[in-house]
Amino acid sequence: MGLLPFLTQATNIVLSNDDGWAEINVRVFYSMLTQAGNSVVLSAPADNKSGTGSSDAPATRLTKPCEFNSCPTGSPPQGFNASSPRLNYVNSFPVTSMRYGIQTLSPKFFGGPPELAVAGPNVGANLGLTTLISGTVGAATSAAQSGIPAIAFSGTSGSQTAWTAPTPSYASIYADLATNVTQQLIASGKAFLPPNTWLNVNFPAVGSSSCSSAKDFRFVLSRINDAG
Repeated sequence: MGLLPFLTQATNIVLSNDDGWAEINVRVFYSMLTQAGNSVVLSAPADNKSGTGSSDAPATRLTKPCEFNSCPTGSPPQGFNASSPRLNYVNSFPVTSMRYGIQTLSPKFFGGPPELAVAGPNVGANLGLTTLISGTVGAATSAAQSGIPAIAFSGTSGSQTAWTAPTPSYASIYADLATNVTQQLIASGKAFLPPNTWLNVNFPAVGSSSCSSAKDFRFVLSRINDAG
């Protein structure tokens, strides 16, 4: 399933994750969502916050560098890439980061609340009991609870990788798949999802001989999750 040229109006999207703002999966996804014609702002943790679920706390000044040295010690609680101000970090949890994106960054860049919130693609699947501790799921659930339709994306393959590294094939494939799901949902028309509902989308492993491109994947709907 390659990136489809959907003829839809640009959608205002807040993007987050739990692996950190400088992890390659979220950066590739940001680029593909933008290339698809959407208006996107990234609001993600300054460091890897995997497994923090629905934890929430005020952001604090950095006492060590952001992950992959993407910002220095002493940086403010929230910050952004000087050359790309839509790429933002929050020195706290995924839930906190998503809320900052919705309440602070969205009015700044969109003039109001976002139309959609997406999280991931997470490094590693989020299925079964893992969803209870996943920060990626926590971020999507928090958005849904605040009235924003949301999707959590996770991929089985990969490991924590800096945004400056050569792009692994799995990162491109997962971003392609996640963008297609997002665009399909947008094309379905507002309000995209029922109130208080979010989607948990998981991608299997990317292999050298099977599932080696986006077109090799097929989607299966297993359940609808309520954020209550």
